[in-house]
Amino acid sequence: MAGKKQFDMDTTLDAAMIQFWRAGYADTSVDDLSRVTGLNRSSIYSSLGAKDTLFLRCLDRYAARYGEKYDAALSCAASEPLAAVRAFFDVTLERIADPELPDGCLIAQSAMAIPVLSPAVAAHAKEALDFQRLRLRAALKAGRLTDGDADAFAVHTAAVNQSLAVMSRAGASPAQLLAIVGVTVDALSQTLRADRHA
Repeated sequence: MAGKKQFDMDTTLDAAMIQFWRAGYADTSVDDLSRVTGLNRSSIYSSLGAKDTLFLRCLDRYAARYGEKYDAALSCAASEPLAAVRAFFDVTLERIADPELPDGCLIAQSAMAIPVLSPAVAAHAKEALDFQRLRLRAALKAGRLTDGDADAFAVHTAAVNQSLAVMSRAGASPAQLLAIVGVTVDALSQTLRADRHA
């Protein structure tokens, strides 16, 4: 329509996602979203929905974007489970090291904010965290871990992955983050050897 302002939805959602990622859900106002997207408040509500709705869209966008990278990293788990888990962590470490992106992880940040989120948003954040665990469990099972070990390492690896984001926000160095990853990979290596000789 003539005179109607056009905007690129992908660019707008990315701007909103970065804002939520940088400041967190509770500390992001609709005015902040207006500033970063270039849309006025009424345009945000009509085009993107209320704050909760927009946040859920951004959370899904984040989970899909990095989920594809995690899936690609874990794709060799059946033949090379250790390499797959290292590659999985590399996705996180590369994101943390990217100067164009905020520190931390939008999902980890959202999980820590669950007490102040609406029930629907809190449930969505929990689902995103659980999906990471399920992704890891499937990969570890493909790598021939027993059910019990796959369950335990899926929970542990997902927790370590989230902690990398938290530690990076707290100023941990790349070397410290690599050392954290190394402990998990070493423990997994020992468990794989034990499972194969059991």
